[in-house]
Amino acid sequence: MQTLTVELGDRAYPIHIGPGLLDRADLVLPHLVQKRAVIVTNTTVGPLYLERFATTLRNAGVQVDSVVLPDGEVYKNWETLNLIFDGLLTQRAERKTTLIALGGGVIGDLTGFAAACYQRGMPFIQIPTTLLAQVDSSVGGKTGINHPLGKNMIGAFYQPQLVLADTETLNTLPARELSAGLAEVIKYGLIRDLPFLEWLETHMDALMARDTTALTYAIHRSCENKAEVVAADERESGQRALLNLGHTFGHAIETGMGYGNWLHGEGVSAGTMLAADLSRRLGMISNDDVDRIAALFQRAGLPVIAPDLGYDAYMDYMGVDKKVEAGRIRFVLFKKVGDAYVTGEYDPNALRTTLTEAVGKA
Repeated sequence: MQTLTVELGDRAYPIHIGPGLLDRADLVLPHLVQKRAVIVTNTTVGPLYLERFATTLRNAGVQVDSVVLPDGEVYKNWETLNLIFDGLLTQRAERKTTLIALGGGVIGDLTGFAAACYQRGMPFIQIPTTLLAQVDSSVGGKTGINHPLGKNMIGAFYQPQLVLADTETLNTLPARELSAGLAEVIKYGLIRDLPFLEWLETHMDALMARDTTALTYAIHRSCENKAEVVAADERESGQRALLNLGHTFGHAIETGMGYGNWLHGEGVSAGTMLAADLSRRLGMISNDDVDRIAALFQRAGLPVIAPDLGYDAYMDYMGVDKKVEAGRIRFVLFKKVGDAYVTGEYDPNALRTTLTEAVGKA
């Protein structure tokens, strides 16, 4: 097992990474305010891991209840959030009861948002079971739900007490979901960690083959990068926005194509290619750089061509992005491969060309 800490003063918390952690009650107990927990999971993850983890806690003397939600991005909404509240109230959960998210990014975001709201705040723990959640969404305290007009537009910054990433849960992860997680792994290399990017180029085949050593290293290095950024800028007033490489375009893709039709990591991959294309048109990176980025995403089984939603639709969806400032869309672009920046200063004609010429061509 490897352990990192997200350094947030008196709200600091550990990230434990390793195999068999669902059986480690000793890692969870120190973070329970009272010996009572409600586990939130979904209809896919629940049959695989709910009883195992609940038994771990019960054997340690914890009272455990659960809420099982439908699975899918399409359910990341008010109605599903209310199912958590229904469960908490029916089970008479208290303010000091701990809410535990057992699942991927959707479950983590829903559970964290519910924890932030229920009785004005209850403790919660993240137990991510997908690669994307283990390397990104479970760390940093971003919680929320989608709106028909924009992804993740309603939510709260609310930090967990603990992140427990059991790498064995990746054994049951569908191949498409593994690839989606790799998009966020690649992101860290592209924005701030060139040596990690070079490692990924060397070890992508091992990651795709689910080599345990390679996956553990990739998760650890990704969490190191995110923990450093979050500690420096918890509420995304500055450098944390770099973590949104490809996300402004990607969220537009996810919304425009209908939630769940494109996985988040797939939107990030195609969105990053649009960011790379725009960076090239602005004279920041070369054609070879764009090809290099595309080649790595393709080796990870990810799309590199964004769908043609139409220029106006892209602009409408991106107009409600959380990085919009003074009415201007801000993007994460490349200074060079391994070094990104956030800007609202760019040639609008170059953006129009990117959104009309770099989309929808197989």
